[in-house]
Amino acid sequence: MTLTDWITQTLQERLQPIELIVTDESHKHHGHSGWREGGETHFRLHIVSEAFIGKGRVERHRLVNEVLKDAFARGLHALAIQAKAPGE
Repeated sequence: MTLTDWITQTLQERLQPIELIVTDESHKHHGHSGWREGGETHFRLHIVSEAFIGKGRVERHRLVNEVLKDAFARGLHALAIQAKAPGE
């Protein structure tokens, strides 16, 4: 299973998003810290979930990072997060 697939599956299972876009942006970081051949080191997430209702931006990011903590052990280096509650 690719890291992209693992991230997608894990977020779907744990946060049950209404909307989820997982983008591998590793190609934009070629030669930078954490980059490696084959990609899957730098990701951008757009996620809309009821799990974010009543939470601020930092709480939302902490929640996503906690859910994906094992991804860092699998080679994830950087994660840009846009996390919204429904209707935002």
